[in-house]
Amino acid sequence: MTAGAADRSEAILARLRDEGGRITPSRRAVVAVLLEADGHLTADEVADAVAERVPDVSVSTVYRTLDVLERLGEVEHLHVGHGHGPARYHLAGRRHVHLLCRRCGQVQELPVDALAGLGADLAERYGFSLEPAHFALLGTCASCAAAGAGEAAGAGEAAGTDRGSNP
Repeated sequence: MTAGAADRSEAILARLRDEGGRITPSRRAVVAVLLEADGHLTADEVADAVAERVPDVSVSTVYRTLDVLERLGEVEHLHVGHGHGPARYHLAGRRHVHLLCRRCGQVQELPVDALAGLGADLAERYGFSLEPAHFALLGTCASCAAAGAGEAAGAGEAAGTDRGSNP
């Protein structure tokens, strides 16, 4: 763990302690796993990684720890859409929006200001204040779109219906 990550870990654990929480090896491991994660993890993925460090940890302990950390504002979860599995967790910090590819399940992060125009339009037209971080926006990633376009062109050529070809 880098010095910056160690400092962040201690800050999170201090906040937990200040709120009356006990600092246990399991809780330390949950925070460490989230700090070291490359992306968003399900609670079960967190539990599996924690179990490698603290073998006797129960899955319910991990879930409760994630819940407490979320109530403290240190962890956020997002729902990536119907049929795409359980909620995914990450440490709170910089605000961002999630894009979920419906084909491959890839989750991409965008800065929250990427939706500033939409947010302003919704506020002006409907008096609605957009809070987009909790759910992922569904669509198709560039790789899948390119693969789909290639498949469609290939199917057209195979059927003799490619509109770009001359007879």
